Amino acid sequence: MRSFTARRFREMYADLPEQVQLRARKAYQLFRRNPTHPGLNFKKVDQEDNVYSARVGLGYRASVALTARI
Repeated sequence: MRSFTARRFREMYADLPEQVQLRARKAYQLFRRNPTHPGLNFKKVDQEDNVYSARVGLGYRASVALTARI
């Protein structure tokens, strides 16, 4: 799996408190190892655009748009 971050994501991430950034990095590492881990609460939030979200901590979620590359 390949992933990248959009410029807007990086801007918003930089504005987060340091503790939330740390939790986000840990959640991403967990996602890379096991995308179905129940602690992530990974779920589809937009059927049409193939957008998902994952729990980062209390009050924070990260969203991702999945695309297939051929």
